[in-house]
Amino acid sequence: MPEEELVDIKFRLYDGSDIGPFRYSSAATVDMLKQRIVSDWPKGKTLLPKSANEVKLISSGKILENNKTVGQCKAPFGDIAGGVIIMHVVVQPSLAKSKAEKKIDDSSKKVVCSCSIL
Repeated sequence: MPEEELVDIKFRLYDGSDIGPFRYSSAATVDMLKQRIVSDWPKGKTLLPKSANEVKLISSGKILENNKTVGQCKAPFGDIAGGVIIMHVVVQPSLAKSKAEKKIDDSSKKVVCSCSIL
């Protein structure tokens, strides 16, 4: 039986810091990577993902889909023996929360204008 290929992946966060590198099987899914990112998220960051659904992974300029495997996402021209693949991490808070916060913000920004003619 052929040996499963292992891939080293480092995750680059929005502020330039990194999580990893970690070694994954080429059969691991993008969803598994996202769950690892959420569980290993550094303490003290201003932006904090609450679930894997709020995390987007970008590799070679493409947003990766949850059901894809690491082997399917690797860029063929970026294969360097012993090299580490860097994936960029974008945190997008859920849309429902953003809309609720926006409604609160909008209600406080209502400006009442009154004119008086003398």
